[in-house]
Amino acid sequence: MNLNSNTRELVFKIPELIEYLSSITPLLPGDIISTGTPPGVGLGRTPKRWLKPGETVTVTVEGLGSLTNPVVAE
Repeated sequence: MNLNSNTRELVFKIPELIEYLSSITPLLPGDIISTGTPPGVGLGRTPKRWLKPGETVTVTVEGLGSLTNPVVAE
């Protein structure tokens, strides 16, 4: 499954998120702000679909690189 989204689709824009977060906690170089999920995630699908052990999630930032994490059972 390949779900692609973009920060253009966020409800709250990046400057608003940074302004709010920096008002409640110091932001330091290297901090990551996680913004949510793209359209088509498990809860909003019919039928619902959740990540399963053995699958991977990859997050890519253009010009920076990608981070891939495996899904494991808790």
